[in-house]
Amino acid sequence: MAKDLRSELLRSLPAVHRVLDHPLCLELAGQYSHKWISKVAGDVIQAARERILAGEMQIDLTPDALAQAVAERVKRQFAANYRPVINATGVVLHTNLGRAPLAEAAVKAIEETARGYTNLELNLATGERGSRYAHVEELICELTGAEAALVVNNNAAAVLLILTEMAKGKKVILSRGQLVEIGGSFRVSEVMRASGATLVEVGTTNKTHDYDYERAIDDETGLVLRVHTSNFRIVGFTHQPELHELVALSHARGVPVFEDLGSGSLVDLRRHGIGDEPTVGESVRAGVDIVSFSGDKLLGGAQAGIIVGKQEYIKRLKKNQMTRALRVDKLTLAALEATLRLYLDEEKAKREVPTVWMLLRTAEELRPEAERLAAGLAGVFGERAVVEIEHGLSQVGGGSLPTEELPTWHVTVRSRHLSLTELEHQLRHVPMPVMTTFKKEALHFDVRTIFPREIDAVVKSVRDASDRLG
Repeated sequence: MAKDLRSELLRSLPAVHRVLDHPLCLELAGQYSHKWISKVAGDVIQAARERILAGEMQIDLTPDALAQAVAERVKRQFAANYRPVINATGVVLHTNLGRAPLAEAAVKAIEETARGYTNLELNLATGERGSRYAHVEELICELTGAEAALVVNNNAAAVLLILTEMAKGKKVILSRGQLVEIGGSFRVSEVMRASGATLVEVGTTNKTHDYDYERAIDDETGLVLRVHTSNFRIVGFTHQPELHELVALSHARGVPVFEDLGSGSLVDLRRHGIGDEPTVGESVRAGVDIVSFSGDKLLGGAQAGIIVGKQEYIKRLKKNQMTRALRVDKLTLAALEATLRLYLDEEKAKREVPTVWMLLRTAEELRPEAERLAAGLAGVFGERAVVEIEHGLSQVGGGSLPTEELPTWHVTVRSRHLSLTELEHQLRHVPMPVMTTFKKEALHFDVRTIFPREIDAVVKSVRDASDRLG
């Protein structure tokens, strides 16, 4: 009997062209291509055949069902993999979520640049070819006090370029306490090896003195490197020479100083009681010859590696053949220029650069948003869950200010009737995914990293995820 039913089902499988004649498939063919939809239809029919041969007898082989299966498969295959999400984790610079959200001015600049042609490498005044870096170099120098500047695709690239140009075949002096590894197993020692420079470690993990550098510098030294430990802290019995002291002793021996700042803040967050991060301008004023930092961390712009310093050294970097391989595109430059212009008025930057705005918001300012979100979530769950507002701590993230915790409010969800782990899973699969944290038997929504405009969207996503749980 089962064999006869299997044979009957196999005979009832339609030809591909009959599935393609269905109105839904005809509509899909108009949106994509007949050839592609034909292939998908063939795959759907083959999948049905394999299910029948495997013994599955309850299969809907009607034209409507098969056409719907084609549509669902096409939807999955053409769905964008790169999607916006809502960050409710409280980590401001969340590397997995793309780090810094861009200012509206930067978004507008990208849109205008992307829609047509630009003067990327054209000097409009002369009509001759120009430098793509000229669009932002003057701004960077104005904001940092540096003589010259250069932009590459990220700070790791900046470090590699500087070491290659300035110290290939030479020694680079570095304190052991600054021999760092950042995300993706990016180690200063490995980058130095790739650049052709030789690492010379001085001092100890917790203490390095000026005489350690003096003893190590010789005729083969190309650079003294200082790496700002932006993603960890050594506390307790520690010592490092002051930056101006390191610059003085290095210059006395004729050796330039390069500082990898990592995060690179243009606003002194210490004045707002946040961390101990130095600004780029401080390093420049201390006499550092070359400074590199990220564009998408504390600066709050697009991913880029920004290099500032003395004119003579930046000129050398610009002429290095690697610079072309590491250069940034027009969209990055457009976003970076727009972001930097906001910093010309620091108060404006504090309001309009999302990263800085989020970092500076107080718990008092965040409370009304927590109450609004809590009311929305309570309306979703009703008696199925307890929604509360609790004190919490946000993190800066992105390898910046690792020990800094910012007072915030968490909207928490607890339930004995719902699987919160399954709810968290579903929140990553709704049309607008929401990234949360799960701790102390509760789902936490940190309002610091939820934009006010996103609160209604969070409530809708939670409702969608809850509906999937039944």
